[in-house]
Formats: sequence, structure tokens, C-alpha cells
Amino acid sequence: MGKRIQPLSCKIPAFDTMLHVGGPNIGHRDRLMQRIEGILDRHWLTNRGELVQEFETRLQDYLGVRHCISMCNGTVALEIAIRALGLKGEVIVPSFTFIATAHALQWQEITPVFCDIAPGTYNIDPERIEELITPRTTGIIGVHVWGKPCDTEPLEALSHRHGLRLMFDGAHAFGCSHKGTMIANFGECEVFSFHATKFFNTFEGGAVATNNDELAEKIRLMQNFGFSGMDKVIYIGTNGKMNEVCAAMGLTNLDSLDEFIEINRRNYNLYHKRLADIPGIELVRYDTSEKNNWQHVVFELNETNYGRSRDELMKHLHANGVRARRYFYPGCHRMEPYRSYYPHAHLLLPETEQLCDRVLLLPTGTGVTQEDIRTISLIIEKARPDNW
Repeated sequence: MGKRIQPLSCKIPAFDTMLHVGGPNIGHRDRLMQRIEGILDRHWLTNRGELVQEFETRLQDYLGVRHCISMCNGTVALEIAIRALGLKGEVIVPSFTFIATAHALQWQEITPVFCDIAPGTYNIDPERIEELITPRTTGIIGVHVWGKPCDTEPLEALSHRHGLRLMFDGAHAFGCSHKGTMIANFGECEVFSFHATKFFNTFEGGAVATNNDELAEKIRLMQNFGFSGMDKVIYIGTNGKMNEVCAAMGLTNLDSLDEFIEINRRNYNLYHKRLADIPGIELVRYDTSEKNNWQHVVFELNETNYGRSRDELMKHLHANGVRARRYFYPGCHRMEPYRSYYPHAHLLLPETEQLCDRVLLLPTGTGVTQEDIRTISLIIEKARPDNW
């Protein structure tokens, strides 16, 4: 751990190097470099090379899914999946998600219709969806926020009843399960992000997982300009392919996946122990009977009990070298262009509105030590007014 400095705003030493939410996990460098040397020796850098094929096969085996198509990033994966499903008109999504979920629709001139989240779940509320369905509605996108699975069964029943397409944004949920089944197997397809900020990364990347053979074939065509062979284009498409270097990083990090998860779990448990007795701080819990990636340490702050607002605490942490984050502040409905399109959307999203003002994420991952966590927890404890 680095040398400490003493900012004016704090009574205890701060980090001289900023600790960030989403600091990258990096597996064994020697294995990565060996794979990269192989790429250079083969002179095959992209266009579904040897490592991309191996990466997809290992993903399919790990997730227990028939098809997992790697992509250049998670946003393009969303866009291609949305287009492959034939979504148009209006699609119902939570506002409590990363902006890419909404943008992937709007980019294709599809209207995202924002649905509130179910109390205590952080995920889209199936009971609120039905009232938002119109003749223009073609689909539903659920988001497994922080790796906590959506309530998939009522969503699937609802989509069947109304003839809607159902897909999931699983950007946070790689390595997680729901009722014993790995996330990747729900809806018609599920989308993953392997961005550098995710606990499992490929530098930059993503994937679409599905058990639908026909849909998988369409997605493969769409991610490679519609080519079905040499000089043969049979479908409209774009360039969504993952390159070999990103696949090399993915394979290397798959080798260390269990280690990453164990470190995340250890960090989460230590945070839980250190923060449990601080009034107004409630850590988001995970179902220990399921597989979890533990990649997000999230708490809700009760301002009345803690004595300061979430934003005051966040600024205090930043001043002390801890780059805590507000996810997903202020909600997609309060970002452009949606804020201008739907200026009164907040009236229909009370749970989302409240949660956006309470949530804070703390650093974790392989770059965070147990001593770091003890110091971060102490900063949070000492930031309460009665400790000043």
C-alpha cells in the first residue's frame, strides 16, 4: 500500500494513489504474452482467428449455453442482438441501468420506455410492465443489475402472453446463476460486457449468448457484414467482431476466473464485517446459494441515520483517494436525449428516483488489499458528523 497523505477535509490518512471502482483484473502476464506471441507468429490478428474460436468454445462450456458469439464490445453486442430480434417501435427497459442499454435502442430509432424497478430488487418490476405496453411495444429488456438476477419467470410469462421478444442485459452478471442455471440461458438471448471495468475483461469486448440456433446464425452474419463465405454477402451487417488480442486477454482471464471471484468474495465479506455496525449503511446482499461474481460492493445510505447525504460522503471519499461511484445516477430518464423527450418520466419512476440518491459503490477486485478495505471503512465511519 502506498504512502499516505493528509488532506484538509479528513482526520485520517488518505490514499496517495486513487482507488477506483472497476479497476481492471489482469491474469497471468506470461500466459497472455505467450498467446500474443502466437498471434504475431500466425499473422492472424482478427476475422475469427484461432483464439476467438477457442474463447467462444470455453465461454459456451462455462455458461452451459449452445452459442456465445464474441463481440468488439458490449454496446455493439446489445445493438446487434436488438436488431437480430427484430425489435422496433417501443421496447420496455429499466431506467436504473447504464446508459448503453437505452442508447442501443435509441441509436436504432427504437423508443426506450422506462419502467420502474421492483422494491428491494434493483431490477425491472414485472408488475409495472403491463401498464406500459402499447400497440407499438415489441420487446422487453431486463437488466441483471450488479449480477442480481431479474425475476425471469414472470418476465417470460408476460412476454409470451403479449407476443413480445425478451432479452437480458447481463453486463454485470457474467459468472452468476439464477435457480441453478447460469445467466446466459434466459430470454431469447443475453448480452455480456467484457469491458476493462468488469471483473472479467478482454481489454474491451462483449458477447451474445443464446440457445436459439437460428438467432445465433443471424447474429454471426450481422457481426461480420453479412458474409456467409468468401465474397458472399447474404444479410445486412456491421463489424462487431472481437480481435485476437482481446480473445487472448479473455482466455488468460478465464484461467484466473476462480481466483478473481474468490478475491471479490473475500473483499465483500470484509467490507460487510467492517461496515455492518455503521448506522445508515446497508450493504446490498447476494444469494449465497447461487453462483456470484461478487464484483460490486454496493451500499444504500440512509441520510437520517448516517447524518450525511450520499453525495457528501462520496465527496469525502474522493478527497481521501477513494473514487466511489454513484450507479446509475441520475437514471437514464434524467440524461439526454431522454430528459428532453420525457420531462415527466420521473413521476412514473419513484423507486428508481429514490435509489439513485442512496446508492454508492466501493472499490474491489485484485487491486484492492484487505488493508485498503479497512482504511476505506474507517473513512466512512469517521465521516459521520458525530465523529468530527
